[in-house]
Parts: sequence; structure tokens; C-alpha cells
Amino acid sequence: MAGLRQEPTARQLRLGVELRRLRDAAGLTGREAAASLGVNSSQINHIESGLTGVSEERLRRLAANYACTSEELISALVGMATSRTKGWWEDYRGSLPTPFLDLAELEHHATFLQEVQFLYIPGPLQTEGYARSIFSDRIPELLSSELELRVRHRMQRKAILEGPDPAPYEAVIHEAALHIRIGDRPASRTQLSALLDASETEHITVRVIPFDLDGFGGSWTAMMLAGGTVPRLDTVVRDGPHGAMFIDSEAQLGVFRTLFRRVETASLGPERSRELIHKLAKEL
Repeated sequence: MAGLRQEPTARQLRLGVELRRLRDAAGLTGREAAASLGVNSSQINHIESGLTGVSEERLRRLAANYACTSEELISALVGMATSRTKGWWEDYRGSLPTPFLDLAELEHHATFLQEVQFLYIPGPLQTEGYARSIFSDRIPELLSSELELRVRHRMQRKAILEGPDPAPYEAVIHEAALHIRIGDRPASRTQLSALLDASETEHITVRVIPFDLDGFGGSWTAMMLAGGTVPRLDTVVRDGPHGAMFIDSEAQLGVFRTLFRRVETASLGPERSRELIHKLAKEL
């Protein structure tokens, strides 16, 4: 069918998922939802699969037919449906795997970001040298052109931290990640120095889970929680074998929110974390 998207973005897919969840909660079939709009059921299927868009007027009619009374949620879905942002990540379409683009788009629209890492410095806080060393160690080895694309993409992700109105960003990092030398000693020192500089920024919070913390088994679950316009639209991102994986079921979101609170509670406060990072940087 002409006009269908060949590869919907994660954001477009999420909109479809949320509309399907509303329909399921209302106990309506796709045929019944289609009848309320005067279209055929395949069109509802295409909307819910992210293969085609939906206008604000039709989205609001669907929400009304689904007995959704949350204007906050409806407005958030309208924003997802009508946003025409063509971000910097689109320059990489066809050059990098789609999950790289989806991650950048998710970060761009997030109302807050909370990240947990145990073995690496979080991506948005990485220096160019650190990122290049990570991508250089890939097996199978990346072509030099692809390596440079990935490094450049990772550096551009810093836009979420450096823009005119950045969202709050909190990173909880295990001390192990601060000791592991990604690259040589100077590169590690530069990375720790950059991490210290970032931690001094008003909207960035860096916390460290120290080695000598008693009784911390930890979840050992590296993740990022990206805040949606409403909590229901939050998303958890985890690393997968082929790039970022997006998790959005309410049950799983609850689990990861609890995990983040657990590691946050176990970590040092921002000032003590800076002191530890500074100490480790001086020892390099």
C-alpha cells in the first residue's frame, strides 16, 4: 500500500502501541475502532503498527471512543503524533543502525534522563578518545569509516546536556567504571577530568557507587530511564546485541524505577562522588 512507512522509528512505534493499549483497555476490536472513524480496519492496524501517522483530530476521536479521560495523556500523544522534528540524527539514516537514531531521538524528547552504568562511563558523558577506544575494540572490527561515524554520533548526543534548555540528567556510575582504563592512561585521565567538569553543571548529577560499600549486591543492570511527557510514556533503554532495546510496559517500567532508586540510594552524594573521582584522576 502506497504511503506506508518502510521503517517506523521507535517514537512512531510507541505512539501506535499506546493507542492499541487504549483500545484494548476499552474492549474494542480494530474493526469497531475503524467504524468510529469511518475507515477500514487495516487503517487502524497501520496506525497501531506505526506504519502510518494519525492526525490530531482523528487521535482525539479515537481517545474519546476509548473513554480516555486523561487530557494530559491525550495531549502527550497528540504531541508525538504531530511533532515534525527532523533532528541531527536523521543525517545518519542509512549509515548507522536504526537503534542509534532511535536512541538520539528518545533523548532529545526526554523530560529527564537517569542512567546507571557499572563498567563504562555513560555515553553522553564520554570524551571523544574514550568513545573511540570503545568502538575500536569491537569484534568484528569496524571499518574506519563506520568507526568514525559512531564516534561522531556519540559526540553529537552531548546536545542533550549542552542545549539551551537541557533536561535534568542523573548518572549513577560504579567505581569499577572509573578504574577500567578504556584506552591509555592520558585518555583515562582526560575522561575523569571531563566527568568532573560535567558534574559541576547545574542540571547534571553524577553519583558513584564505591567499592567499599557494605552489603550492596546491586542489580548490576545497566540502563537508562528516559522521562516521557507523562509517566506512562517513560521508556527504559538497555544495551542489546544489535544496539539499544526499548522497554515500555508498565510492569517493567515499575521494576526499573525501583532498581534505579536502589542504586541511587546506595551511591555517594554528588560532592563525595566528585571527591572520589578527583582522587582517582590524581592517581593516574
